[in-house]
Order: sequence, then structure tokens, then C-alpha cells
Amino acid sequence: MKPVQIRVIDKKKLFIKWDDETESEIGLEKLRKRCPCATCLAEREKQSKSYIPILNENEVKIININQVGNYAITVTWKDGHNTGIYEYPFLKKLADEK
Repeated sequence: MKPVQIRVIDKKKLFIKWDDETESEIGLEKLRKRCPCATCLAEREKQSKSYIPILNENEVKIININQVGNYAITVTWKDGHNTGIYEYPFLKKLADEK
């Protein structure tokens, strides 16, 4: 499954239209909190299960989205963070989580 369209809606959600005509939305805060880069993964592992990160505006504002091959995207956040590679199955799973 690959996206045919990706865009930010109302500065709050990532909208993805997939090649099977389904659509997904992911809140930008959720997307940032679940960043799959090594630094963010290590930071999450150090926190307790009850830890609730509070993100500032620069951490949840997207400046740029780039495609990585035909399997993923990278997101450049306003605070400069850009090392997370969001694979398409991961994005679909995030969107399907309630």
C-alpha cells in the first residue's frame, strides 16, 4: 500500500490518501510522539509508562515532507527534528489506532 496524496490539514493532522482509495488521518502530535528515529525511541524507552510528553508548537508543526524511496516519508518539524523515517505500514497502523 502506497500513498497517492499526503498533506497537512488545518495544521493539526496528516492526511493520507492510499492507492487502494482509502484515506487516513493522523494527529501531528501523535505523529511526533511516535517518531521512529533512534533518538526518540531511546528517549521513550527511558520514560515510565505513565509519562506524558508535552510538546511545544515548534515540535508539532511540519515544515516539509519528503518521500524516501517507495516505502516511507521523512518529516521536517519546525524545531529542526528530521531523522524519523515513517514507513507506510507504520503510518497506516498509527492512523488505525484509536
